[in-house]
Amino acid sequence: MRKIKNIELEIQGLSPSELAAFRKWFREFDAKAWGRQIEEDIQAGKLDSLANAALKAFESGKCSEI
Repeated sequence: MRKIKNIELEIQGLSPSELAAFRKWFREFDAKAWGRQIEEDIQAGKLDSLANAALKAFESGKCSEI
């Protein structure tokens, strides 16, 4: 937790332009991490039941294509 507290203090000390640059970097960093996690979950079959349920709902006419 000490690392997080130090990071919080550093972020609070950023100038507006530095904060904007940090936000941009973090959004990209977070999106990549999320993408990797989704890919890992797909490969592990963790989303299969959701995909199958969606396909079943589509095939039975309970939803439509976007």
